Amino acid sequence: MSSIEEQINEAKKLAIQITRESEEDRLMTLSVGPQHPGSGHFRFVIKVDGDYIVYVDPDPGYVHRGHEKMCEYRNHFQNIPHLERPVIHDSCNITYSYSLAVEDLVGITVPRRGQFIRALASELSRLSYTLYWLAIYGIFLGHSTMFMWPAGDRELLIDLLERLTGARITNAFNIPGGVRCDIPNNFKEKCLAQVNYFEKRLKEYEDIFYNNPLFRQRTEGVGILTKEDAIKLGVTGSVLRASGVPFDVRKVEPYDVYDEIDFQVQYMKTCDSFARAYVPILDMRESCHIIRQLVDKMPESGDVREKLQFNIKSSPGETYKRVESGRGALGYHVVSDGSPKPYRVKASVGSFRNLLALPYLLTGSKLGDMPAIYWSLNYWPVEADR
Repeated sequence: MSSIEEQINEAKKLAIQITRESEEDRLMTLSVGPQHPGSGHFRFVIKVDGDYIVYVDPDPGYVHRGHEKMCEYRNHFQNIPHLERPVIHDSCNITYSYSLAVEDLVGITVPRRGQFIRALASELSRLSYTLYWLAIYGIFLGHSTMFMWPAGDRELLIDLLERLTGARITNAFNIPGGVRCDIPNNFKEKCLAQVNYFEKRLKEYEDIFYNNPLFRQRTEGVGILTKEDAIKLGVTGSVLRASGVPFDVRKVEPYDVYDEIDFQVQYMKTCDSFARAYVPILDMRESCHIIRQLVDKMPESGDVREKLQFNIKSSPGETYKRVESGRGALGYHVVSDGSPKPYRVKASVGSFRNLLALPYLLTGSKLGDMPAIYWSLNYWPVEADR
């Protein structure tokens, strides 16, 4: 190789090195969380080039509850209280699928009245969770009224759950075999009155928040997740339905009495952050419709749970059952060795699946769009990091 060629190669290497150094000088690394009030017990590291996000690294792992491993040291009933801790504001759904799995292993059928009450608690819990999520979304986008309104209306639903379950937040109501207790006197009338009031409030939410020009400007056309990409990434719940996929476990795999309930799977086709924010409002309207049918069709009398021994045993085997939670499909894979304690328990939660879309949507987006995109993914950090 001639000296001229060597000089050219050296010049190329130097140019590449200078380019890399200049790129590193331009990029700034930011840590979002875990101290951030929205991210909670969760962090994601981003790199920005000016106003654009060029790199995203989700970094969950700040809770370490280990409740799947804890299940191996407790019997099926003892597992209920700690299983609801990852999403205490949707406790009636996160314990629902576990109870269904245990019932499948043991081979028991929940009494019909108990099935209706369990579904009713599930819908009330879904409403309570979604309002909590919506309140935080309002804070994320600087809309303090949209924090106060959902937070205040959620108290009415918490009052209903307290009357129904005897506990205000951590209900521990759904158990293998049914529910812990029957509904109190005059609960149906109180429930319908609250639902009627809440439906009127949903219209006011649309007027003040969803039709707000600033909210639309920050969410419409932002964070596009196409139908094909949503399916490939495996997202679920409102995130999947906002991308044009009408999938709801209550409809495609009905459990308990949901096959007797008339409701529509709400979805949108715009695939943006606005759709992911708006589908939960449509879901809450459907939940109100479902609650009315459950109250109307519920048997007036009968047992609410199968009377089981405290240390119930099942035949060796395994099963997987899932429900539609506030964040999407939520399932439990339970393995039994024939003892009163499960041999293995594994949870599949919507939050962890929706997290996969975070780096995909944020990379290439503007830094100012980060809050609108992130919270539209209906991600609850504590549920994913369990």
